[in-house]
Amino acid sequence: MRLHKFSAILAIAVLVLGSITPAFAVSKEMIQLQTQVQALTDQMARMQQSFDERMGVMRNLIEQSTDSMNKLASSLDAVQKSVQQQSSDTQGRVDQLSGQVQSLHDSLDELKARLAKMSQQLDAMSGSGQNLAPQSTTVPPPASQAPPPDVLYNNALRDYNAGRYDLASQQFGDYMKFYANTDLAGNAQFYLAEIEYRQGNFEQAVRDYDKVLEQFPGGNKAPAAQLKKGYALLELRQRDAGVRELNSLIQRYPRSIEATQARDRLKKLGAASSGKPSAAKKAQ
Repeated sequence: MRLHKFSAILAIAVLVLGSITPAFAVSKEMIQLQTQVQALTDQMARMQQSFDERMGVMRNLIEQSTDSMNKLASSLDAVQKSVQQQSSDTQGRVDQLSGQVQSLHDSLDELKARLAKMSQQLDAMSGSGQNLAPQSTTVPPPASQAPPPDVLYNNALRDYNAGRYDLASQQFGDYMKFYANTDLAGNAQFYLAEIEYRQGNFEQAVRDYDKVLEQFPGGNKAPAAQLKKGYALLELRQRDAGVRELNSLIQRYPRSIEATQARDRLKKLGAASSGKPSAAKKAQ
């Protein structure tokens, strides 16, 4: 009986121990799992902190780069405005110089005309022994129709320089009507074209510049007439024709101030300029 009781007690103990051991194993695995989860949580927290710090650094770098770009853009705008202003000032000085050169040419032409008249008068006095008498390269019309050529031209030029274009146009027109064969006829025709250009009549200006080039090709106004004809064509939005005219000017008169102005205008247009002299120029 005692042995039987001991066996029963031993069986009960085995059953109890068998039921307790898995409980301890499950509790140990749960602790390990909780430890791993906590480690992963800590690692994620550290990664988040590191990510936030790096994002902060990147944000500061982006802000600094943006500020630098804004400052650079402002500097570029200032430089561009300065360059444009300098280019405008330079173009204005070139145009002013061109006008002064034209005025000097006019004065020189007028002086040449007067010298030619005096030479004719001296020749007449020496040949015939008569008193000095006014002579002219052409036979002037009666005084009731037009004043003497030098008076008419000087009056027209004075009104042109004063901006009285309507009056100057009428006087230059009279000069071409009565004195078309004098040395200053080419100048008078040029100023007729200039008046049309300044008043915005670009089509008529082109035709008048053509008259200078066709009727007075050897005159001192030919380079200026071809330059302004190119400008007038550009104003009429005939870009190709204007570029061709400016390049033709550069070929015919490569060392003239008008050629320099033509090169500057072609550069602004982004068009290629020709620096080679034409065949006619080479033949000379």
